[in-house]
Amino acid sequence: MIRVSRMADYGVVAMTHVAREPRARHTAASIAARTGVPQPSASKLLKLLAKAGILTSHRGAKGGYTLAHAPDQVSVAALVAAVDGPISLADCLDGPSGICELESFCSVRGPWQKISDAIRVALEEVTLADMAQAAAPSGARPVPVEKSAGGREHAS
Repeated sequence: MIRVSRMADYGVVAMTHVAREPRARHTAASIAARTGVPQPSASKLLKLLAKAGILTSHRGAKGGYTLAHAPDQVSVAALVAAVDGPISLADCLDGPSGICELESFCSVRGPWQKISDAIRVALEEVTLADMAQAAAPSGARPVPVEKSAGGREHAS
């Protein structure tokens, strides 16, 4: 079965919540309370995502985390990679040469690479703004979307 890790899934859930209120400061406790992501996991995720430049950390009594970029500028691929590392279906596709004993006569590496690339591209095409709009509860106010100078939509 091909799937993202539980932590990457939690990361997408947590960041979808953050994207719905992109200017607010979020803490591990507030994310855990609003999303059901366990607080220790939320804390770890916030640190990983800040280290990856997806979140900005704010210290102090009114501290927390905010998005470092507009929700339409953060892809699901970036979230998954920040938590799990490079997106790849097999170790040989993203690791150093010699990681697999079958590498010298492997006939499926090329097709696996094509599939892996397609999955990565699909994840790159979905943004936090997309996730936040899709996850909006019925009757909830959707994340406002504006057009930027380049014609690209972004959440405001």
